Amino acid sequence: MAHPQHPSLAHTNPSNMTLVSNDPSWWSMISSNIFSSYWIVVSGVVVAYDWVLIFGQEIELIWTQRWSLMSVLYLVIRYIGLPYSVANALLYMPSVSLTDAVSNIINYAVNGTNVVVTALLGVIMIVRLYAMYQRCGMILIFLVIIFLAVNITCGVITAIGLKYVVEEEFILSGTYMCTFEYNGDAQLLASMVWMLNIVWEVLALCLSAWAAVEHFRDLRRLGPLTGSTIGDCLRVLVKSHVLYFASFVCVSCLTLGYLSPELLYSHSVGVQILSVAVQISLYVQMFVLGPRLILDVRESHVKFVANSDIETSMISIVFQERVYVPTSSTV
Repeated sequence: MAHPQHPSLAHTNPSNMTLVSNDPSWWSMISSNIFSSYWIVVSGVVVAYDWVLIFGQEIELIWTQRWSLMSVLYLVIRYIGLPYSVANALLYMPSVSLTDAVSNIINYAVNGTNVVVTALLGVIMIVRLYAMYQRCGMILIFLVIIFLAVNITCGVITAIGLKYVVEEEFILSGTYMCTFEYNGDAQLLASMVWMLNIVWEVLALCLSAWAAVEHFRDLRRLGPLTGSTIGDCLRVLVKSHVLYFASFVCVSCLTLGYLSPELLYSHSVGVQILSVAVQISLYVQMFVLGPRLILDVRESHVKFVANSDIETSMISIVFQERVYVPTSSTV
């Protein structure tokens, strides 16, 4: 971030070019950084609390089940959230001193994790849609092509954008602070990444809604027990997708607003609250609702199978390797 310096009150440490100052004009920036650090820690606590809360379900529905692609994706997304939270908190901790090199490594790791987790969540969406479209090869090819185009483009844009981000360590009134100045087109590139991901999520939601409508039409012709049970599975699938999509839209809108030049370099109370909302919603979307895309559906499947006598007709809307959703033509 660019801030005016006062030669009489600020100096640069010659060993590592760290800016040191006791100028009161920096106090608003110090307060903003401390405020953000508190809420980033809170965001990490939310992720850890959710993990503890559903750990029993995880043991039952993931660890004791047959291993599959979805099991691996669940565990990667769930457990990468904990070190991600710690690394992100280190960048904002006023009591922790980080060199420019370490700060750059952590910044690259955090942004790289964002790209990777977003891609993994996209794979989960592909599997869900593949299930809802009855393992249709054409829909799978279509989704994979769009997915690769979006994620490769986002990865390249992110790598280019990081080159325009300049990191510097400040020591202001005894507190340590890592600042990032966005030069060139860094803000524009970041906005482009979010817009591309929005396009992917909107496409996934539309395809999910269309498939659900078609399946519900077919279920009217099934018996009341079978149709009701399979319909409940579809409702859980659609409900979890809509909830995840709503959280993604919330994160995207908040982030795009925060990336505007008028807000990015402001330390007002309103902007601080917006920054907190971005952090918490991002953590919840990736590391809480993301894993639940798998866990909620598996839990519902277990309940439905336990309360019905038609287990053999309800295969695999729950990602058990053979993914299939029966319709009137196959039951």
